[in-house]
Amino acid sequence: MTDVEQFLYGQRGGVNDPLAQADWASKKLVWIPSEKQGFEAGSLKEEKGDECVVELADSGKKVKVNKDDIQKMNPPKFSKVEDMAELTCLNEASVLHNLKERYYSGLIYTYSGLFCVVINPYKNLPIYSEEIVNMYKGKKRHEMPPHIYAITDTAYRSMMQDREDQSILCTGESGAGKTENTKKVIQYLAHVASSSKSKKEQVGLKTKWASILFFFFFFSSPVG
Repeated sequence: MTDVEQFLYGQRGGVNDPLAQADWASKKLVWIPSEKQGFEAGSLKEEKGDECVVELADSGKKVKVNKDDIQKMNPPKFSKVEDMAELTCLNEASVLHNLKERYYSGLIYTYSGLFCVVINPYKNLPIYSEEIVNMYKGKKRHEMPPHIYAITDTAYRSMMQDREDQSILCTGESGAGKTENTKKVIQYLAHVASSSKSKKEQVGLKTKWASILFFFFFFSSPVG
């Protein structure tokens, strides 16, 4: 697997493993709150009214937890799923776990329905080259792995086909990567909009988009 494939597709080992599926079903795996980790995996052993006994997966320790604090765990087939809207159990613990698993595998983009969740890798990734732009150009969102280019291409195609204005909102806390992703949006638009033009027109369009980027970078404030 190349670096590009690793950061776009990743590896989803055990997704179709019958043994993993059977293990999940037999152990009644759930999520319970954890002060250190946010949520911790465990096996539901006993239920008594509003209280449950859960055996922690890592330590084997048995703890008592309020029934309302327990969140269901998704089957292994949903491991590192690209769109969290597909999760059978759509809860806070499962969403955080999926984002964490994808991030640790080098996958910083994850869909959540119409939204694209991005986690800042704090390093350069080889997924923004002209080759990658061409991979996403004209493709439907479900045909390619999650990426800011897929979101941008959808907006661009909708604008061209429907003749209506489109918008992409990049929001998040300071340092989340709003500015960098906005630059990627403009990079993609500059490339796609100029690809069907003559060389002279391409230079003019790219200069125009560069001016827009300059204006954004120096005169606008990202949404926080």
